[in-house]
Amino acid sequence: MIEGGCNCGAIRYRIEGTPLAVAACHCTRCRRQSGSVYSVNLVVPAAAMTMTGEVKVFEDADTTSGQPVYREFCRDCGSPIRSLLGASPGIVAVKVGTLDDPGPHAPGLHVFTRSRIDWVEIPSGVPQFAESPG
Repeated sequence: MIEGGCNCGAIRYRIEGTPLAVAACHCTRCRRQSGSVYSVNLVVPAAAMTMTGEVKVFEDADTTSGQPVYREFCRDCGSPIRSLLGASPGIVAVKVGTLDDPGPHAPGLHVFTRSRIDWVEIPSGVPQFAESPG
C-alpha cells in the first residue's frame, strides 16, 4: 500500500499493488509543472489508485504525442498530484514528492532527456531515453 497527499491535506490518495515504473521526466512542460529540473513520477494503473478531495485540472495540449496530459493539482494549496496521460489511457503518473514515504521510489528510468538541463546528472546504469520509450 502506497499513500500520499497534498500540502494542506485536502487531497489524500492510496495506491494498491506494485507500481509499473518510476520515471523522471525532463520535458519542459513537466519541469514547469513540478517547479524543478525534472518531475519524478510513480507510474501506476488508474484502477490501482483511489483519491479523496477535489483536484483542479489543467489540460496540457502541448505534447509530442498530440494527446493531452491532464495535470491534476490541489485546488486549495496548489500541490501537483498526478497526470492523466491522453496517449496512455488507464495509466496515471503520480508525483513521487507527494508520497508519504517517497524514499523507496527512486527513478528507474529518465525520459525526454533531450530537454535535460546540462548540470543534471543521471546515475550511470539508469536507462535514459531522448523522448518517450514507448
